[in-house]
Amino acid sequence: MRVIGRRRIVEFVRVHPRAKASLEQWYQVTRHATWQSLADVKRTYPHADLVGRRTVFNIGGNRFRLIARINYQRQIVFILAILTHEEYDKGAWKQ
Repeated sequence: MRVIGRRRIVEFVRVHPRAKASLEQWYQVTRHATWQSLADVKRTYPHADLVGRRTVFNIGGNRFRLIARINYQRQIVFILAILTHEEYDKGAWKQ
């Protein structure tokens, strides 16, 4: 998969350094994935969920959420947002 938005990872880690290892692992795994559907994603990340047209990944032992849009046909993952669990629960990202 081609991952668009790596800069969001860098910016998030600057504020939340504890997330670095988990986000880097997600990035590396995702870059090498060839997902064709949500079922494929769930084989790699069983706790990933589809919310509308977005896929939400639990990162760092459920401390963080990475929200992405995946274009399976083009093999592209767009990172839309990375949030703490608390920020995610507020729901503003759904707008």
